[in-house]
Amino acid sequence: MAARGIAITLGVIVLAAGAAYALTSPSRLPPEAIAAKGSGDAARGERLFHAGGCASCHAPAEPSGDGPIALIGGAPLVTEFGTFHAPNISPDPQAGIGAWSLADFANAMQRGVGPNGEPLYPAFPYTSYARMTAGDVADLHAYLMTLPASDAVAPPHDLRFPYDIRRGVGLWQRVFLDPSPVVALPADATDAVKRGQYLVEGPGHCGECHTPRTLGGLGGLDRSRWLAGGPAPEGEGSIPDITPGGDVADWSEADLVTYFETGFTPDFDSVGGSMVAVQNNLARLPAEDREAIAAYLKAIPAVAPDGEGN
Repeated sequence: MAARGIAITLGVIVLAAGAAYALTSPSRLPPEAIAAKGSGDAARGERLFHAGGCASCHAPAEPSGDGPIALIGGAPLVTEFGTFHAPNISPDPQAGIGAWSLADFANAMQRGVGPNGEPLYPAFPYTSYARMTAGDVADLHAYLMTLPASDAVAPPHDLRFPYDIRRGVGLWQRVFLDPSPVVALPADATDAVKRGQYLVEGPGHCGECHTPRTLGGLGGLDRSRWLAGGPAPEGEGSIPDITPGGDVADWSEADLVTYFETGFTPDFDSVGGSMVAVQNNLARLPAEDREAIAAYLKAIPAVAPDGEGN
């Protein structure tokens, strides 16, 4: 009987371990969700590069001109969980992503899975990039491969326990990685509003900072308070409410467009803080993209300070 009890206990342990392994294993994209190899267009990818603000995290400093920049990793992101370091995503085959296939890149961008199957920390906003089209992901990859290669190696993350257990991120992804649209637009939404939704909810990943999170910051975005502002990821200050009922409620679409292009508010104040890099990227977009983002921001539901819709 003792032997039987031990066997049952061991069986339960094995089953529990297997279930834990399955639940914490990231999910890859199906092959049909990945664009064809070689289909990316670097010229189109440059537009997405600026829309996504890739240089803001992956470059040591914002580029001052129009020349190419090596994406060797930028300033550390210090949070309550520890310090994150953006990796080298230059075309270098060892230190960067030069040896990655398009499928490797797409899975990192849209499923938070590294080439070796490791889950990526959501400091990298793949929860937003998951809404990008396969073609746009391929275009961005093509553009990144035109930038200078560098063999610089970014430092590893320095995280507190238990956040340093990477395997647990796979479970987080099962709960919070949701590529569905956040806002249900009306059937008669204009093309500009639809384009703005794609840019804001997808490559622009605006909600990653401008939306509060559930479960004390550990969870996904609180969709009921989409773009309603929240604590700054670095732990100091706050991010403004950019819904029609928030901090920019009295701004017109034209005011928003001007701010995106020039960095000046309607009161002739200027952009500051972490928004400086974002505005620099927005200024590099075509005018129709800035107009689309403004149209979307005026079309989404307003959110009151207490989280209730107006």
